[in-house]
Amino acid sequence: MKLPVRIAGLGWYLPARRVTSAELEAQLNIPSGWVERTTGVRERRYATAETSVSMGVAAARMALDRAGLAPADLDAIIGASSAPQQAIPCTAALIQRELGAPDGASACFDVNATCLSFLVALQAAAHLVAGGLYRRVLIVSSELASRSLNPLEWESAVLFGDAAAAAIITPAAPQESSAIWHSQVVTYSSGADLTCLLGGGTLHHPNDPQTTPVMNMFHMDGPAVFKKATRLIGPFLENFFTQLAWTKSQVNLVVPHQASRHGVELLTARLGFQPEQVFLNLPERGNCISASIPLALGEAHDAGRVQRGDRVVLVGSGAGLTFGALALTF
Repeated sequence: MKLPVRIAGLGWYLPARRVTSAELEAQLNIPSGWVERTTGVRERRYATAETSVSMGVAAARMALDRAGLAPADLDAIIGASSAPQQAIPCTAALIQRELGAPDGASACFDVNATCLSFLVALQAAAHLVAGGLYRRVLIVSSELASRSLNPLEWESAVLFGDAAAAAIITPAAPQESSAIWHSQVVTYSSGADLTCLLGGGTLHHPNDPQTTPVMNMFHMDGPAVFKKATRLIGPFLENFFTQLAWTKSQVNLVVPHQASRHGVELLTARLGFQPEQVFLNLPERGNCISASIPLALGEAHDAGRVQRGDRVVLVGSGAGLTFGALALTF
């Protein structure tokens, strides 16, 4: 599979407020040094007055500027996040309005594959652009993780950060090497209960008196997720690379979902990548859920770690339990 599309521009937004691990340790009565030792995170950003839409629009404007495009040039906007700003309408519609994109000029819809929302949206957008339905697609991942963390669950309460990231997807010119070569997403729903947020839907509706406050908080059984992921990710990636026909040594850069220190280390310790092949921004950003992969890709590009023509693999896991990987020539 070769889809002749390119990432024409990347953008991101980080809230100004830096929250150090030492600050969280003092706030949550956690032993000094435990957070960085356990999660690998030194600091993360927390939103103050920002909303999911305002952060997403800031990231989108940066991506549009870098792509040399205006909001009026877009013919599709995809919101790709683990949680919407509100239940209805889709976040993409609110982004269209706030961005100042013309009424009726772009289709708007959301994709939710939790931490892999951007990767799944990129997979979908690539096919839609390559098929000629759309020519300029904006994908926006915006996460306010800090709003739903449970302070009693230390590992997840200190792991996540707030951020937004965006990408513009367009056709590649005939002479360009940019393309998406292969993508693969699989779900093991036997792990669906390991990572969840029960409230907010129809089962535990906000107006139901039996819906408790803890149901509206994020829950993750980190050790169980890691144990299951460790067993499954190796065969998943081996199958992915077999179908891709690239060797791991041919990859210029791996951009993983910054799930945790142990999760990122798994790529190098057991799955055959060299440390210099893997981009890491977890210590400064934390796990930014769906914004994690596009934020890391954007920061890698700005740092000179990825350039036009490079072979890049995006890879990660999300609630579900879902694994995803996508190979592209940047």
